[in-house]
Amino acid sequence: MNFSLTPIIKKLKQKKTYTVVGLLGIVVVYSAYKAFEDHPRAWSSYRGNSETNAYSPLKQINKNNIQNLEIAWQFGGPAPAPGAAAGGRGFGGGGQSNPIVIDGAMYSILNRKVYAVNSTTGEQIWEFNPSTNGLTGAIAMRGVTYWEKGNDKRILTTVGPNLIAINAKTGEVIKSFGVDGKVDMRVGLIPGVDPTTIRDVTASSPGVVCGDLIIMGSRVDENYGASPGHIRAYNAVTGKLTWTFHTIPHPGEYGYETWPKDAWKEFGGVNDWAGLSADKKRNMVFIATGGASYDFYGVDRPGSNLFAQSVVALDAKTGKRKWHFQTIHHDLWDWDLTSPPNLVTITKNGKKIDAVVQLSKSGFVFVLDRVTGKSLFPIKEVKVPQSDIPGEKTWPTQPMPVLPKPFSRQVLTEADISNFTQAAHDSSVRMFRKLRYEGIFTPPSVKGTFHSPGSLGGADWGGGSFDPTTNIIYIKTNEAPEIIRMQKIENRAVTNQTDFEIGRTIYNQNCVACHGASKGGDEFNYPSLINIQKRMTDEQIINKIKVGGGKMPGYAAAIAGKEAAILAYVTGTDNKTYVTAQSGNAPTPPAQKVKYTNVVAYSAISDMTRKPFITPPWGTLAAINLATGKYLFQVPAGNNASLQKPGEPETGLVSNPGAVATGGGIVFLGTGPDKTLRAFDSKTGKVVWQTVLPGAPGSTPSVYQGTDGNQYVAVTIGADATHPNGSIITYRLKK
Repeated sequence: MNFSLTPIIKKLKQKKTYTVVGLLGIVVVYSAYKAFEDHPRAWSSYRGNSETNAYSPLKQINKNNIQNLEIAWQFGGPAPAPGAAAGGRGFGGGGQSNPIVIDGAMYSILNRKVYAVNSTTGEQIWEFNPSTNGLTGAIAMRGVTYWEKGNDKRILTTVGPNLIAINAKTGEVIKSFGVDGKVDMRVGLIPGVDPTTIRDVTASSPGVVCGDLIIMGSRVDENYGASPGHIRAYNAVTGKLTWTFHTIPHPGEYGYETWPKDAWKEFGGVNDWAGLSADKKRNMVFIATGGASYDFYGVDRPGSNLFAQSVVALDAKTGKRKWHFQTIHHDLWDWDLTSPPNLVTITKNGKKIDAVVQLSKSGFVFVLDRVTGKSLFPIKEVKVPQSDIPGEKTWPTQPMPVLPKPFSRQVLTEADISNFTQAAHDSSVRMFRKLRYEGIFTPPSVKGTFHSPGSLGGADWGGGSFDPTTNIIYIKTNEAPEIIRMQKIENRAVTNQTDFEIGRTIYNQNCVACHGASKGGDEFNYPSLINIQKRMTDEQIINKIKVGGGKMPGYAAAIAGKEAAILAYVTGTDNKTYVTAQSGNAPTPPAQKVKYTNVVAYSAISDMTRKPFITPPWGTLAAINLATGKYLFQVPAGNNASLQKPGEPETGLVSNPGAVATGGGIVFLGTGPDKTLRAFDSKTGKVVWQTVLPGAPGSTPSVYQGTDGNQYVAVTIGADATHPNGSIITYRLKK
């Protein structure tokens, strides 16, 4: 990419304000920008650059003029097909997509299509529709990856299990990539297994480019029988698989002894679904993994379970492990590492230190030396409560950094229970007292465990924004306590069961964690299935289960040959049809492999009036100095005005997107529940500007310079009931 000074110089000439000194200043500033990797005036990768720091040095927009921001342009794709926005409030269609900007073009996902638009005017350049290209399944939610060599410029993204290559100039599939322009990521994932029978393998976040390789994480199922989340590197030109890093080690590989024998054949998960980072100078790629499946039950996987919940540094050319750091041993809480590692350079006592920063759902911040993996701050292995689930071997200790201090509350008491009404408060206290709770890392239980910050808490995929000029990292934090209530699964033989009973078995193994034992879901994340037959036809229900959408993966393999059974249970119809022999895929794994499931997973608890269970703030923007480990500030982010009590601070809100810091002393952050984009003073945390958007901002903002020399801020809004088309909105200073 060639950056030109012409637009800036032309502007100065028009204003007749340029001087020799001024032009020299431009050259100096330009040189400083060139020091930033990955085209600083652009937004060339997911979260800004390959180091995923979500930072822009641009300073045209600053605290002195931010009140002059206005909408520059708004791009909205055509309305999605009926049902396309279902699940995750339309985010599965690209509402979480962080637009990238290169050579004057913006590339992003909206309404399940890939678009290229003029980044200065918003005019469409091309549209790529997966369905008209014979591709089905969920499209990557959070964006695309750009690769170029000479005149060969490509957009790489995923649709269903397929990694695809698109011509960045024309929007056409590059047929020479893989087979007819696509690579099936299921191929070779599980040795000896027909890839077409492997369920739910796709990618929710873009891959990272290092040389001629596109290195991919994946999103896999989190229930029993999930696929493994191995890291794969493909040639960006041919699509050929170059290397694989087994996140569940195979025999002879490092970490194999931290699992039962042959665990690699039986277990799944341990995937990087949040995105990867790359140090291109060192040819290193960094991954951050989630937990082993099943999330909440580990009786059948004793051990620390490497490389689950780990930051792993790999040789980008070979995929060989250089070092790792495990943030949770033998996870039982679904505390995936939900954001890509930040590759930062910290200036401490005049010395520059290249580091890796990993945020977590639990509220801990791990700051590690980039070359060795050693922590820059002390970390203690602290004894934690032990499980009372039969056979569960909870790991005795967990790593807890001394600095920085956690950004989420680690221990809650009755004083932290919300008090919107006395009756609601008293009811919540009674519930709290009935649950098992001994602080953070209280293990799952049959009676019910109070789980906080929760699987939706801490830092989410929005990650951190690091300002290299100040050592400050900005983190959007959440607090959303849950209940983990384990229930034993009774594995009855399929023979002599009705379709309804077989469907219930399938549901309990694959669906109950999100939609609940009552099939009621929750109003914030997962839709109710009650009376679904009144909203969808039988054919639509089965298609949705097979293909998936939004946060929901596809379960075609899980229900193959049992479509009538799952339909009978989901719709509540017991047709009394008995099955006398097994056929197709058996819905029940061997009895000894399935014991308990969490029947209320992934849902924040509320009081009896459906208001938050704990006192605010429920979401904050935290600013931490990584040289000292000390906080600069932590302020509420977002507001529910109807719940804000007189004289008290704003409530803060639970939301996923991350912040973006800029050279102008501004931190931009969108919060979905109140549909607001805010600008914070990067030194004080004070809100200096805000605007209400037409829909919920689902993405981390992108900041770039247009071809006209102006600085732009772009945010993606997902399709939902109030904003059915979804859109990308950009802001700039008034002319």
